Amino acid sequence: MTDPRSDRRRPADARDRHWYIDKFFEILMFLCGISAILFVVGIFLFVFREGLGFILQDMNFSEFFFSPKWRPTSLVRPTYGILAMVAGTAAVTVLAMAICLPVSIGAAIYIAEFAKGRTRETLKILIEFLAAIPSVVWGFIALSIMNPLIIDLFDAPMGLGVLNSALILALMAAPIVTSLAEDAFKAVPDTYREAAEALGATRWQAIRQVVLPAARNGLLSAGLLGVGRAFGETMAILMSSGHSINIPTSIFDSFRALTATIAAELGETAVGSPHYRALFAIGIFLFLITFLINMAADFIVRGVRKG
Repeated sequence: MTDPRSDRRRPADARDRHWYIDKFFEILMFLCGISAILFVVGIFLFVFREGLGFILQDMNFSEFFFSPKWRPTSLVRPTYGILAMVAGTAAVTVLAMAICLPVSIGAAIYIAEFAKGRTRETLKILIEFLAAIPSVVWGFIALSIMNPLIIDLFDAPMGLGVLNSALILALMAAPIVTSLAEDAFKAVPDTYREAAEALGATRWQAIRQVVLPAARNGLLSAGLLGVGRAFGETMAILMSSGHSINIPTSIFDSFRALTATIAAELGETAVGSPHYRALFAIGIFLFLITFLINMAADFIVRGVRKG
């Protein structure tokens, strides 16, 4: 004969067990969520610690930001000027976004508004496949395909430069921008389109005058994320830029990017040397630029929402 009191305890025991399980997963999800913040803070503290010595002891502010001469290994007078690298990074990022944004937004419009069924799924798979290609493979494409192609088409002395890097970065950023732009178009309620068509608007008029303005928050976020993707790329830029310290005045000029400089020189410097600390100072500068881009994105999106 069973004890009736044990039957009364079973529901309470089950509730207690489920409560502990829920609490465990709640704490686990909290740790997973906060770990990203802790990792970013830890990386920033490490980079800041390594570069602080150069900023406080060896850095000449005007030379660092306004001199195009980067000669950290000079025996006579080492110079640490990043102006040429900043100009090259900015030039290739602007050109890459000028190529990427129209193509990506156009592709997103077609996928979200016109493509149907298997065509839509095939295009989405192909776009995601582009995002899965490693950076070093894009670098090989720049060296073996884009370099001779630019020389033949434009009669350029060298195919490694701003145009080559911008085309590669545009292709690398396009999957991210296209996917986010498509999500922004899908988030627009169908009632907006139906109302526009009920008023006599054509499909293109509805997209241009209704869907695009309604999706502008998502499109801005997609564009700024593409800027961050292009600004922080390293390996593909290192292989496609020519890696020459030069302020570019033409899309065919070679240049050197900030990220590529860190990647190329960090393994060849003595730990603790001024050159070593200067590279980490460049890393701090990149952190600040990324922070400003994110802050600008936040202010722009908030302003658009209020408008």
